[in-house]
Amino acid sequence: MTVPRMPLQQILEKYTPRESSLIMVLQDVQQAYRHLPLEILVEVAKALQVPKAKVFGVATFYKAFSMEPRGEVEIRVCRGTACHVRGGLLIMDEFKRLLGVEESETTPDGKYSLEAVNCVGACAMAPVVVVNDTYYGSMTVNKLNRILKATKSKSEADKAGEETE
Repeated sequence: MTVPRMPLQQILEKYTPRESSLIMVLQDVQQAYRHLPLEILVEVAKALQVPKAKVFGVATFYKAFSMEPRGEVEIRVCRGTACHVRGGLLIMDEFKRLLGVEESETTPDGKYSLEAVNCVGACAMAPVVVVNDTYYGSMTVNKLNRILKATKSKSEADKAGEETE
């Protein structure tokens, strides 16, 4: 599979070609492609003059990076102690049921990815769900449908805006 090179070229132009730029470049690649495509990692290694083994080591070490395509909407359910005690498992089970996927999976349409995370650092708001970069605290099973409807509505509005441009 060939992936477009344009986003990568634009990303690389922002950074000095050295090893210290690696994580920032990978973060931008992840955002642009919704994962870290293998052929792009090879290009990153070349451009930053870093051994491929180092690039792949960093890409596979950090949980924030994914070698598999992620959904447009990334849902992270906190499994820290406070969230677990206050119903985090029920929240995860309901997301799995509503989306029809298991943990660490993406829906077949590429819309949603579901992930359990150890802690999001918002224990006072437990249980917590993070949708893309938005935190939802005091989560209940009843609130899940509203979150999914809101993300669906936003996605439809974004697509309508793209069609009119």
